Amino acid sequence: MDARPYSHVIEKLRDAGLRPTRQRIALAKLLFEGGDRHVTAESLHAEAQDAAIRVSLATVYNTLHQFTASGLLREIVVDSQRCYFDTNTSDHHHFFFEGSNRLEDIPGDEVVLSRLPEPPVGKSVKRIDVFVHLQE
Repeated sequence: MDARPYSHVIEKLRDAGLRPTRQRIALAKLLFEGGDRHVTAESLHAEAQDAAIRVSLATVYNTLHQFTASGLLREIVVDSQRCYFDTNTSDHHHFFFEGSNRLEDIPGDEVVLSRLPEPPVGKSVKRIDVFVHLQE
């Protein structure tokens, strides 16, 4: 048993090179203790408020971007109006449910691309993201 509460979350933040502040610990606990999930800044802020965690929406945005920059999260931009943060940072793709604005993971090996265009000179492909938009 851990000697300190949230020690696994604190270790995760430190391993990512982030100082474990009170607000980072609280948001990391919400994000990482329930399995893989997709959140928006607004949904995480509402979750924090429901859990009596005093944090501003701006702090939630900043923290999500810090977690993304340090490799703890993956930012998923569906379109210019929708941005999600994914706790699953492995290579995978997504179903996007247009009626509910919900994302669901598709394992990376379930999408097969037969051909890609050549990248511009001097550039290389970093990652391929596939979104399958579903009508509900």
